[in-house]
Amino acid sequence: MNEKYITIDGIKIHIEGERNVLELIRKADIELPTFCYHSELSVYGACRLCVADIEGMGIQTTCSTPPREGMVIHTSTAEVRQIRKVNLELLLANHDVSCPTCARSNNCKLQDLTRRLGITKSRFKKTTKTLPIDTKSRSIIHDPNKCVLCGDCVRVCKEIQTVGAIDFVQRGSNTIVGPAYGKSLADVECVYCGQCVTVCPVGALTPRPETEEVWKAINDPSKVVVAQIAPAVRVAIGEEFGLEPGTVSTGQMVAALKRIGFDQVYDTSFTADLTVIEETTEFISRKLRGEKLPQFTSCCPGWVKFAEQYYPELLENLSSCKSPQQMFGSLAKEMLPSILKVNKEDLVVVSIMPCTAKKFETKRDEFIHGETADVDHVITTEGLSKMIAETGIQFTKITPESFDLPLGFKTGAGVLFGNSGGVSEAVLRYAYEKLTGETLTKVDFKMVRGKEGIRTAEVELGKVKIKLGVVHSLKNARQICEEIKKGETDYDLIEVMACPGGCINGGGQPVSFDPEYKEKRTKGIYSCDKQLQLHKSQENPYVKEVYEKILGEVGGHKAHELLHTHYTGRKRVKNQTITIRNTRHPKIEVCVCVGTNCYNKGAHRILRKMMKHVSANKLEDIVGFEGQEDMVDVKATFCFERCERGPVVRINNKIIEHATYETAKEVLYKEIQKVGALLES
Repeated sequence: MNEKYITIDGIKIHIEGERNVLELIRKADIELPTFCYHSELSVYGACRLCVADIEGMGIQTTCSTPPREGMVIHTSTAEVRQIRKVNLELLLANHDVSCPTCARSNNCKLQDLTRRLGITKSRFKKTTKTLPIDTKSRSIIHDPNKCVLCGDCVRVCKEIQTVGAIDFVQRGSNTIVGPAYGKSLADVECVYCGQCVTVCPVGALTPRPETEEVWKAINDPSKVVVAQIAPAVRVAIGEEFGLEPGTVSTGQMVAALKRIGFDQVYDTSFTADLTVIEETTEFISRKLRGEKLPQFTSCCPGWVKFAEQYYPELLENLSSCKSPQQMFGSLAKEMLPSILKVNKEDLVVVSIMPCTAKKFETKRDEFIHGETADVDHVITTEGLSKMIAETGIQFTKITPESFDLPLGFKTGAGVLFGNSGGVSEAVLRYAYEKLTGETLTKVDFKMVRGKEGIRTAEVELGKVKIKLGVVHSLKNARQICEEIKKGETDYDLIEVMACPGGCINGGGQPVSFDPEYKEKRTKGIYSCDKQLQLHKSQENPYVKEVYEKILGEVGGHKAHELLHTHYTGRKRVKNQTITIRNTRHPKIEVCVCVGTNCYNKGAHRILRKMMKHVSANKLEDIVGFEGQEDMVDVKATFCFERCERGPVVRINNKIIEHATYETAKEVLYKEIQKVGALLES
């Protein structure tokens, strides 16, 4: 057998399919500094920190150099070490060094590498101007002054999520990373998944904090403040206090929250159990009727916003169930005022979530009634760790406590929601008994587990055959949606999680540099399931009690009122119009939507034809009077939020749905005649 080797600092390392020299160096237990290298992303080679001296090739970036047999590599020569230091000093020169107040101060790769490389100051003069910080988004804070232009956020948004909400803007020394048109993240197609936050090595992208609002509520004696904790938080919070990823810290977290001042602490897994029952009932009904299939899950707000923006024609396929977070908020505001003896307006519901998109979700119009929101505040996992640290609570030493009842009781099925595939497995545990009439004894459905981005499982439940799809990351979601539009797939139920690996890898989780952190957190969720006595949502006694006393029939009127919602098409870019024909004194404004859905349905052809027919000569021929060459403006806009009814054209205040050139021209003529009559009078 002809084995291939390279030599790294005098040690022979066997080549076994590694993509680049950096992977082989790590295989030799040498951790070279990197900013821009992530194994899931394309190679970029921008930071120039992973350099090494390769005999015969000179100084090379190891992340972009493929291995060849016989290579001799030196990773720490004097020249290599000096190059790394100079490159790091250059990064520091144009970085906002406000470390004591930075949200990433305790977990910043720039700080870590500065210490590792022994740099005490930068010899280079700061040249960039201070730029405004984008705080408009409900989910993510963007501070361009801390950006080191590593491009990690740009690549994860494009390559893993296929959203492309941010990119490199301008050129040379003026280059920054940001959204198009100089807009806020709140006004573009960002789905708030937070994957840009998980890969940012510094504090340029961080979750929007809400801890001060929560402290204010806790310190208000007129308020009763309750918390709900999502499943994935319990396997990641410990990392902020030195514990291994995947360590289950549920009891310590509950105890810490009660010491902080929360009146009650509940588990979102309770309403995950509710979601299983409502969503599975909805699915079985659709399956037996053969309507609106495949059914997509609707637990993930990042995926829901993605579907609203890019696939409004598939929104009817989404389950009408609210996410477990929103189900909890709605149910808590219905149940708890009488149980806790508090007015509804004085009950404050705080979510502890692994997800930045959950912050956006709580502010959706669908979940706010008058001035009362179902969920008042969302704190991410890392946000909770800061609250705990602020109080001085010794997290690893605190005596664990249990959740409060009734909304703190859950089954293993509810906890599984933290993993990709967990919703599907929980649904199967319920659907099996509903469709077969038999008691399920072996609860594990391992065919829906795994790391693949798209997984397919076929199961036979009684006389009903079900084909499931399990999808994580929006790139894979897009692929599935395109296949459905083309009629190339025949799934019955599709679970979608925006974040790779599911909620365990949400944008609000601790940023980890452990290469196996996702696998460890995933294992922790499955361990939680095994440690519980009940594993099927239908076995939760308090869920049964909620149906008996409050909700009534599964999928009934009250259940729909509290636990279900609907979604509509959404703009990708807000308040953005491109003027095609700019006149001085327009009397008529023609706006043609050129968003993706309208464009694909022929809006660009309507726009082009309309331009030809609003030239001065054409207008005079049409209306029969002269001197009105400046009468009409033609503009391209990005959305009227009627994507399923496109192409959409607006002429003054008249909206034309399913527009054609002929229908738009007819409306334009009428408007011209109307304006012409007014001018002549």
